[in-house]
Amino acid sequence: MAILGWILIIALFAVGLAGAVYPILPGALAIYLAFFVYGWFFSFGSFGVWFWIIQTLIVVVLFVADYVVGAWGVKKFGGSRASVIGSTIGIILGPFVIPAFGLILGPFIGAFIGELIAGSQPGKAVKVSFGSLLGLFSSTVVKVILQIMMVVLFFIWISVN
Repeated sequence: MAILGWILIIALFAVGLAGAVYPILPGALAIYLAFFVYGWFFSFGSFGVWFWIIQTLIVVVLFVADYVVGAWGVKKFGGSRASVIGSTIGIILGPFVIPAFGLILGPFIGAFIGELIAGSQPGKAVKVSFGSLLGLFSSTVVKVILQIMMVVLFFIWISVN
């Protein structure tokens, strides 16, 4: 039974870390669920209230940072609210519409269309679209760092307690 527990935990960690790059996957929530799987298979005794507070705060920061950092890239390059929305839609739909390159082209195209809808010239829309890519890459780096921190804290916590 312990082997099954560890397989599920590692699988959830893998899904979580993949979710940092592929936004359709649950990301931080999968990692958070892995903590519950550990508790169900082994024990919740290793976790104290501080473990849950720290991990929950990291998840909240992840959700806020994901949107804020992505929007920051668009706004830094002069984008409108429409381009932020278009970029977000592109991140979600891009991988499905353009399977091989949708993760990168989706937010670029979404921000471009959003900026054109907002009334900008095509040159500015391209500039804003590059800002959406900067935001996407920056957001991905932040998510990977925070999610690795969640996993490392988990292993530290269970080894110490």
